[in-house]
Amino acid sequence: MSMTSIVGAYNTKFGSFVQKNRETGEVTDLKSIYELFIEAGRGALADAGVSAKDVDGVWTGSCAPGLFANQEHIGAIGAEIDPEGLRFKMMTRLEAACASGSVALYNAVYAVESGRARVALVLGVEKMNLLNTKGVTHALATCSYWPEEGGTGMSFPALFAEYAKGYQAKYGLSDTELARQLAHVAALCYRNGLDNPLAHFGKGSPADKLQLVTAEAILGLPEEKNPMIAAPLRLHDCSLVTDGAAALVVMRTDDAKKAGKKAVEIAGIGHVNERLAISVRPNMHELMAGKEAARRAFAEAKMGIADVQVAEVHDCFTINQILCTEAIGLSKDGTAGLDYAEGRFGRDDPKCSVNLSGGLKAKGHPVGATGVSMHALLYKQLTGEPIGATRSTVPEAGVSLNVGGSAVTNCVTVLRRVK
Repeated sequence: MSMTSIVGAYNTKFGSFVQKNRETGEVTDLKSIYELFIEAGRGALADAGVSAKDVDGVWTGSCAPGLFANQEHIGAIGAEIDPEGLRFKMMTRLEAACASGSVALYNAVYAVESGRARVALVLGVEKMNLLNTKGVTHALATCSYWPEEGGTGMSFPALFAEYAKGYQAKYGLSDTELARQLAHVAALCYRNGLDNPLAHFGKGSPADKLQLVTAEAILGLPEEKNPMIAAPLRLHDCSLVTDGAAALVVMRTDDAKKAGKKAVEIAGIGHVNERLAISVRPNMHELMAGKEAARRAFAEAKMGIADVQVAEVHDCFTINQILCTEAIGLSKDGTAGLDYAEGRFGRDDPKCSVNLSGGLKAKGHPVGATGVSMHALLYKQLTGEPIGATRSTVPEAGVSLNVGGSAVTNCVTVLRRVK
């Protein structure tokens, strides 16, 4: 179906780009949402070797810039990437919680497929660290079903704790066994993150200083270093509060071939929505909508999970990495945690590596940028220019599963290198 390819990508460094005065509570912004946005857009155009004047439109994913950075209408900042080339072009901001970036990409793809655009620039951006913990928790909680969840004090860790409890009950796991499986997931992401120069938790971070590269190291942390956030999820089961941006350039595959671009085709898309409130879902032990999204994406690509060597999945919490791994078919239901504990899915896995970037756990999770970042780093893996951890051979195909909210918006993209 899709005849669209990614031809360039850029990811800013991810981190907490603020200085906070503990005494006064004053916050100094060290890298603004505008700087991150513009850096990513310019970087992707340069990587693609595409001039801004040839871009027909800009699609931006951003989750809650109004709450996080007092800037709604962030899509319009696209013009500042190159005022000469991009002024008077169509610009749209898309919101789908933590899947905003993937939804922005899909809408750009639809524009190219329809013939309305030939070249599209896709951005994802979030600046989260201007707020304190309470502010961040509130901004994210607005992505839940407010009357029953956010409005009653239920945070995102609490929502995903419901999945953890559902999974634990379904598969009869003891607290100790669940904690062990989750720690193996976190350790894999921390190991990969240490090799990613763009990661929030890379070299010199707490993950590095505390050497949290094994499940044993994480399980051995004292309570104050790994407190319970929402039982059974602890601090090291949660992704990071991150500032960052990423960008992609997409165009028709035949145009990309003619121009001799390094092209990665968007071979299949599965974009599936679950009902917003967790109270109305049939169960809390699997990503039902995620499985359907994977089925659709692979069917469109005429491929299966066995054809894929790299995956980026949405580990906003370690339990969700387990659920995503099962949803895309890398593990049978109820076995992903065991697979991680056995050392599967690392960079030397004979079949498929998961979250070579370090995932949301270590690379960071600037919510609106995450989906674009997943595609950007898969593009780099598939074109043989990987950023961070790598496989011994260049992968041919990859898959991403990006979720928004409590696994409400489910976006699966199958990517394949264009020969």
